[in-house]
Amino acid sequence: MSAPLLSVEGVETYYGNIIALRGVDIAVNAGEIVTLIGANGAGKSTLMMTIFGSPRARSGKIIFDGRDITQMAPHDIARAGIAQSPEGRRIFARMSVYENLQMGASINGAAHFNEDLERVFTIFPRLKERAQQRGGTLSGGEQQMLAIARALMSRPRLLLLDEPSLGLAPLVVKLIFDTIRDLNKREGLTVFLVEQNAFHALKLADRAYVLVNGRVTLSGTGRELLARPEVRAAYLEGGH
Repeated sequence: MSAPLLSVEGVETYYGNIIALRGVDIAVNAGEIVTLIGANGAGKSTLMMTIFGSPRARSGKIIFDGRDITQMAPHDIARAGIAQSPEGRRIFARMSVYENLQMGASINGAAHFNEDLERVFTIFPRLKERAQQRGGTLSGGEQQMLAIARALMSRPRLLLLDEPSLGLAPLVVKLIFDTIRDLNKREGLTVFLVEQNAFHALKLADRAYVLVNGRVTLSGTGRELLARPEVRAAYLEGGH
């Protein structure tokens, strides 16, 4: 079997003297959607940021496409083929939609800018209508679309998505998850998804991990974890 596209091996991350990740092992194979679920404060976003080089792992290894990226700077990790749509979207609020997308394309020198712009406008037609509008004036759902589109402009091989459904209306959440599924099925994009909406995330995922207090406590297919009583009790009770 070929090596995973992304391999997180025994990673420990600290904030000062406080340990946030405790020997985390996770693998993401090319062409998969892998999701990480867990309660608030479990360390999910910390793992995403550690993969992207800030904060750095204090011990363990992060291997991407056969290269050790553990000590690489975030901009070099981006150039290697990983893009991140961070928690809270973090778009450039004073820049227009178009300028935000230019920023995403700058990672690879904007070599295919017009082609990639057309692609993200096809995926998110709303952004085309809003191209000259400032990012900060968009609705929450539109800002999430922009954060994902900006990440796609760098033509990543691996997309890190951190809480894409946070604070969005159910219809918009469905649109975002449908888009992630389409990108994976149609374009073969590999996705590593951190998500508090465990029901949607596990339905979408090929495989999944559960993070509790900085440790991976369970793993399996999305379907297997959906069926597990302890997962249902902890993450799926109330409405699903």
